[in-house]
Amino acid sequence: MTIETINQIKNNPKYQELVSKRNSFAWRLSAVMLVAYYSFIMLIAFAPQILGMKLGGTVITLGIPLGIFIILLSFVLTGIYVRRANLEFDKLTKEVLDSIKKVA
Repeated sequence: MTIETINQIKNNPKYQELVSKRNSFAWRLSAVMLVAYYSFIMLIAFAPQILGMKLGGTVITLGIPLGIFIILLSFVLTGIYVRRANLEFDKLTKEVLDSIKKVA
């Protein structure tokens, strides 16, 4: 790939839209995950008695389902990103590549 081709891609409005949308979306999903994870860690550090509360008459504490929730949240957020990448970001990438092929 030549520098001229790279510059054509970088200057393509569809490419700029792709980068902007992808970065914005990735940062939002990252923020959700970071808030959930660090909230859990802060509970461990500053209020362990909350996570140590037993649920009902069982030996399971509140920390176990919350920990499982954090793990499942990471899978769900990954799935959301992959779905949007497949539906929207791949389409924009194809449009960028098609416009470059027409020029070349």
